[in-house]
Amino acid sequence: MQLGDQKIGFRSIQESLDTTTSGGKLIFHIFGAIAEFEREIIRERTQAGLNAARARGRKGGRRTVVTPQKIAMAKALAKDPERTIAEICAVLKISPATYYRHISRS
Repeated sequence: MQLGDQKIGFRSIQESLDTTTSGGKLIFHIFGAIAEFEREIIRERTQAGLNAARARGRKGGRRTVVTPQKIAMAKALAKDPERTIAEICAVLKISPATYYRHISRS
């Protein structure tokens, strides 16, 4: 069931906007269309900027803290059955999630 079917409307006293009248509905829809248009323009500009950055060789996102040396060290430390994952992560200064993500991949 729609709000209009229940005779429910929006009335803004400060802006003199009343969606219970045909003129108020028109203005409300125009504002909505302008907001949607503006949002699409922002999205297109953002995408164009990201594409331009990629074309220049830039890559977005956070840099990884795991280097190939840390991966090799983690593998060497993991061979010792006395070491726990928490100890290895403390030595390498990485989280367990980072450890599992990079060690299981390689």
